Amino acid sequence: MNQPNPPLRRDAGSAEPVRRWPRTGNPPMFNATLAWHVLMFAGWIFAPSAWPWWVAGILASHLIVVTIGLWPRSSLLGPNWTRLPDTPRNANAVALTIDDGPDPVVTPKVLDLLDAHGVRATFFCIGARAQRHPALMREIVARGHAVENHSQVHVHTFSVTLPRGLTREIDAAQRTLESLTGERPMFFRAPAGLRNVFLEPVLQKLDLRLAAWSRRGFDTRERNPQRVLERLVDGLAARDILLVHDATAALSASGEPVVLDVLPRLIETVRARGLRFVTLREARGA
Repeated sequence: MNQPNPPLRRDAGSAEPVRRWPRTGNPPMFNATLAWHVLMFAGWIFAPSAWPWWVAGILASHLIVVTIGLWPRSSLLGPNWTRLPDTPRNANAVALTIDDGPDPVVTPKVLDLLDAHGVRATFFCIGARAQRHPALMREIVARGHAVENHSQVHVHTFSVTLPRGLTREIDAAQRTLESLTGERPMFFRAPAGLRNVFLEPVLQKLDLRLAAWSRRGFDTRERNPQRVLERLVDGLAARDILLVHDATAALSASGEPVVLDVLPRLIETVRARGLRFVTLREARGA
């Protein structure tokens, strides 16, 4: 998909694009890291004999930032939805998010299950997979679900990618998913939830908000549906964001993707606790 990225919607009589997320500037951790590096290099210039200390300072900074990036639910690297906003509309709401699709075998079965129970979910899709299954992408949206950005190719080196590479990877998925569904993603979820200090400025440039989760079932490696379900519902509360997978779900003992066994029981449990399902866009009020 090499079509040019369409401009954001504009207000009548205004030359400025209407952004869906406010620009908040670089996160404090980004600025602090930059300032610390400047300080260390200045020390190296003015006191070169103490170079081991300056190198140690730079390495310590990198270690801190990398450690934070390995914590998917952290907001230290920028705004991050780990729960739904605390608003009246979300007082009894939870969001079901489904990662890594679409999958031509599993995703249609997931859609049928969601239809049968009247649930709308948020699908974080990988652009390259979406390109291989355009009709399935249109089907997801036609059934009332939201499609959001989970990167173009879901590379394992995403968390150590520099700004230009991050921009290329995320913007490619934006273009792909919008061209297939007619809707521009509003949220981004990093591959495996791992990221670095450069990500938030890129997301602001592309008008995206990072979204993590409150609860996950580890269904990509856990083959026991009951254990996956227990992880998702133990302590379940309003405004939780639940994470399951379609394309990469582990297989249960019966040979079926775990998600297909978990979803009906998850939906029943959520509703039995007086909660309802919303998409992330609905939770925001979009």
